[in-house]
Amino acid sequence: MTDAPATVAHTTIVFLLFPGITQLDFTAPAQALCRMPGARLVGAAANRDPIATDCGFSILPTDEFASCPPADILCIPGGHGVTEALNDLATIDFIARQAAGARWVTSVCTGAFLLGRAGLLTGKRATTHWAYAHLLPLVGAEPVNARIVEDGNVVTSGGVTSGLDFALTLIGRLHGDAVAQAIQLAIEYDPAPPYVGGHPDRTPAAITAGLKTRVYDAAAARMEQALERSL
Repeated sequence: MTDAPATVAHTTIVFLLFPGITQLDFTAPAQALCRMPGARLVGAAANRDPIATDCGFSILPTDEFASCPPADILCIPGGHGVTEALNDLATIDFIARQAAGARWVTSVCTGAFLLGRAGLLTGKRATTHWAYAHLLPLVGAEPVNARIVEDGNVVTSGGVTSGLDFALTLIGRLHGDAVAQAIQLAIEYDPAPPYVGGHPDRTPAAITAGLKTRVYDAAAARMEQALERSL
């Protein structure tokens, strides 16, 4: 008699979706996490209307806030739409309710500020996109200059592409290094960027300063104003 195949417990991974989301904050970790044994992915929004991303195309939610199943892993992406979402009480209430029963509470990029707005980063070490990290104390967090930061069951990751590193790290925690490495191989995640950089610590200062001036100084100021209104 052959042994019956081992059953794998289902893991429900809930991603918050909101207008102005950075699609890679969502799709990068989703692409890795969906390959995890027993994974069930949910994209939850206020309703099932298409969600406009900051790239110009839209994503269809699978569930509304009211019908969303409880999360085992809750993931909050970032994007320019975070500034509006900070003052949306239905969104913040959804995050708080889902986090209360989740095994892991996570964020990518500026999604950290939505976790903070829901009271989930108070006294926690956390990271976010480098251009916004100085604002983390406004939500009670201690900024850490790192790509991934774990503090208890809260995992925050830096800007955009770090969501894939976060997902593989979490898969390793849940299923072991071999499973995480197999998924990394399956998606051929073998980064060899054409330029050295991607973070101010490794990018020429003139490029960092120019980008901050053109884009991020104003964006960070809008985020700060939104946080001050919401807290």
